Amino acid sequence: MNNASHAHASGAWWRNLTPYHWFVFGMATLAWLFDCLDQQLFLLGRGGAMKALLPAGADLKLYGGYATAIFVAGWATGGLIFGAVGDRIGRARTLTITVLLYSVCTGLSAFSKGWIDFAIYRFITGLGVGGVFGLAVALVADALPEKSRTGALGTLQALSAVGNITAATIAILLGRMEGHSIPAGMAWKYMFVIGALPAFLCVFLQMRLKEPEKWVQARAAGKLTGAKFGSYASLFGEARWRKSALLGMMLCVAGVVGLWGIGFFSPELVGDVMDRALRQEGVPPEKFASEKTVWIGVNMMVQNVGAFFGMLLFTKMAQRYGRKPAFAVAYLCAFVATVGYFQFFNSRSDIWMSAVMGACQLGLFAGFAIYLPELFPIRLRSTGTSFCYNVGRFIAASGPFTLGHLQASLAEGATTPDAKLAAFRTAASYMSAIFLVGVAVVFFLPETKGKPLPED
Repeated sequence: MNNASHAHASGAWWRNLTPYHWFVFGMATLAWLFDCLDQQLFLLGRGGAMKALLPAGADLKLYGGYATAIFVAGWATGGLIFGAVGDRIGRARTLTITVLLYSVCTGLSAFSKGWIDFAIYRFITGLGVGGVFGLAVALVADALPEKSRTGALGTLQALSAVGNITAATIAILLGRMEGHSIPAGMAWKYMFVIGALPAFLCVFLQMRLKEPEKWVQARAAGKLTGAKFGSYASLFGEARWRKSALLGMMLCVAGVVGLWGIGFFSPELVGDVMDRALRQEGVPPEKFASEKTVWIGVNMMVQNVGAFFGMLLFTKMAQRYGRKPAFAVAYLCAFVATVGYFQFFNSRSDIWMSAVMGACQLGLFAGFAIYLPELFPIRLRSTGTSFCYNVGRFIAASGPFTLGHLQASLAEGATTPDAKLAAFRTAASYMSAIFLVGVAVVFFLPETKGKPLPED
């Protein structure tokens, strides 16, 4: 084994990076990290926002599902738009625009007066959020050395868990302050304001980013030859790229629906379980909001600590055994872990289950970062990656909606909190079957381990 191969096999992808390579990796990682921070703050603040913005008696879980569906639909739309724009005018420039968009609208969400304007802000935030992933991974894939690509992209995705953990830390701190330094039930507003600040500051650093030299050269050549950059007609008009786009989309649909339609409703499960525990312990009702906010934050933190290690493990598996075996195993694990979590999480002592589910569900997303850029040429890399990762969110947007209605149907006639909680558990378990779709799709996809990025 030569030295380069040994470095690759050992995972030492960083050894040959220049200071500018590190700058590109850092800026792409921060863009995605703060993107994930804002996603998680929405999930953590969703319950409080619904309670504050909706009239008494409204079904908070149902409207929480609507708000999530709207956000995810905006995410999908933004991915389709900005992925193509990134191939046409440049990854770095477009990345800065998307980060600015999601940071500003995250902050504006805190000033919502009702459910409607909150939903509008979430949709616009989703537009920015949706563009970041495809742009960030395409930027890193094109700017860093070939042998560093897999490790860098897997690490970029793993570090997104830091954003998630930071969001959980913010929720815990605000939960402790709720009812004291800040009014009870208002923690969600502070979450959105805090979440907007670091992403907004990141924009000024990203202005120093240059476009990858490979993209600059390809774009100049494309103007002479008439090659279509960022063209959906080209993506679907050529059989090779069309097959990759459609199969890649289905691969992502299974993971995205599983995470956003099921896994990211763990705060609701934890909140209900903690509510029951607090009542049994005789905790005064005025302390419920603070305690539940804290424990929902703890759950999110534990879930994302698991996710961090799950994504690093997926990266190692993909490097050693190949992309397809890693995906097949990860999807099976996600199915088992999700059903187990929603069926058996019953108390504080079960919080370890959040780490297991986080590792299994979010480990898949390291695979998306590594694998999707390997399916498309440079002129369609951001477009194809964003299409696969984001168009499935139109389908995923129905996940929270479906979960809410399935839970409501199963809870029909239920009169006790325990009966309603049981219906929620059952609905989530049924929907976990979506992970098995991912297992099936893997068999039709190409193996890209050890191959250079494709070109026309």
